[in-house]
Amino acid sequence: MANIKSAKKRILVIEKKTLQNKSRKSAIKTAEKKFLAAVEAGNKEEAATLFNDVQKLIAKAGAKKTVHKKAASRKVSRLQTKLNKMA
Repeated sequence: MANIKSAKKRILVIEKKTLQNKSRKSAIKTAEKKFLAAVEAGNKEEAATLFNDVQKLIAKAGAKKTVHKKAASRKVSRLQTKLNKMA
């Protein structure tokens, strides 16, 4: 355990950030599963709506550096490709 006051504070901040990151990643995974389920079911309108939600969550996570911005972009691109193949 840290003895220095600033190190103790950093531990608390890191714990808080870790919870936020886990929450964001979990939300992305849940939204992505819903989107993929809609794609599998062949429901184009629902998939398009869910895609916007997933895209927003992924972009926000990339901006907040929860995931790397290029990884976020790649994930959105792959989901967009799945949506486009439905047509």
